[in-house]
Amino acid sequence: MKISYEYSHLNGKEWLHYHYPSLWDEICESIGSVDANSCRTKVSKEKTMRGELKYSPKAMNKELGASFESKGWSEQRFNYYVTGNEEVTREIVSLEYEEQKHLIEAAGEDPIHSYHQTDYVKKGVAVEIQFGKYAFIEFDLFVKHLGFYLRNEIDLGIEIVPSKSLLGNMSSGPGYYERTLTHILRQGRASPSVPFILLGIEPD
Repeated sequence: MKISYEYSHLNGKEWLHYHYPSLWDEICESIGSVDANSCRTKVSKEKTMRGELKYSPKAMNKELGASFESKGWSEQRFNYYVTGNEEVTREIVSLEYEEQKHLIEAAGEDPIHSYHQTDYVKKGVAVEIQFGKYAFIEFDLFVKHLGFYLRNEIDLGIEIVPSKSLLGNMSSGPGYYERTLTHILRQGRASPSVPFILLGIEPD
């Protein structure tokens, strides 16, 4: 597969090239190593394209993931507690895991465990591979990447999504690069307030 489009938010790509140019090479190599034809294994059950052979999100995720893992990229998880009490939530959002639990219980509330997981992280650079429903892309950018960045867990996010061309040969539902770019630019230059690189990929 290949990178067809890229958007650098808050000088994300410039930061990566200055600090860790080898990681950019690894990202490009991982995407380039995926044989798109081998991932065209999903038989569509949708009415408008029943029986057609489509690119499988699971297969593409598996191929990309294996390539990243072979280069030393690994999952990262951030655990936290939540509560429906707005006042308590405001107090705990910037605290560590156990402190959050203590304050929630002290307020007479039940602490509810939750977490955010990033697909692959290396040297403060987080990669999310997103072939799921379109809303998941915005969640990655505005919640996961931003959350890890504000906690100083990462310095840069990478979001890998299909281009419209690739989406045309997938089942309906996933988001795609061109639409996501529009959503981002509508927010203004500084939102979300995390440096990231949005990549649109498609078959060679």
